[in-house]
Amino acid sequence: MAPFPVQGITEGDFVVVLVPVDTEDPMTTVAEKIAHHAVNRRVPENDRPMVVRHNGRVLAADTTVVDAGVAPLDVLEVVHPS
Repeated sequence: MAPFPVQGITEGDFVVVLVPVDTEDPMTTVAEKIAHHAVNRRVPENDRPMVVRHNGRVLAADTTVVDAGVAPLDVLEVVHPS
């Protein structure tokens, strides 16, 4: 377990935030950590599940940033799939 900095943006937001995640966090936790900075601030709460997208590819919910090949400071998008 180690701190891992990523840039994150939540669907519907316009602010990219720097978020410290852990190398062992699954994408469900990464999505929550990123969305925390936008939901109920600039983006309304949404009951649909969140997924993380990296370079246009949706990452599996149980994947870690290391397993997904995410580099420090890469941009991760939190989206609500249709």
